[in-house]
Amino acid sequence: MDFVYDDGGRAAAGYKGKTCDCVCRAIAIAAELPYKEVYDVINEYGKKERKKNKSTARTGVTKSTTRKVMAHFGFQWYPTMHIGQGCTVHLREKELPKGRIVVSVSAHCAAVIDGVLHDTYDCTRDGSRCVYGYYAKAN
Repeated sequence: MDFVYDDGGRAAAGYKGKTCDCVCRAIAIAAELPYKEVYDVINEYGKKERKKNKSTARTGVTKSTTRKVMAHFGFQWYPTMHIGQGCTVHLREKELPKGRIVVSVSAHCAAVIDGVLHDTYDCTRDGSRCVYGYYAKAN
């Protein structure tokens, strides 16, 4: 799978330093939205959580909040792995659909556009990384 370095507009929005913003970055890239807009929406959803360590765009987003934010932006979840099934889809161009999607892999989310990974690092593990599912625009 080809890889393109893409911070989703984070630097252009004025953010600096290291962070755990993969959900925010992936949504901004796949949805073609300004990083700051996605950042603000994630933080608003995080404020509604009923737990001590709430989701934030900068430090990480829970799966349940990720699903709500993705639905907010018009994306639907498509699972590729089920309990007891094992890995059937890997982070490889030929195993993923065309279009603008956000893939969920272990402890990370990334944008894939027409089979090309857009992220701040190559997270494919040479094509061996298992994809739990992906978000695509709802039809």
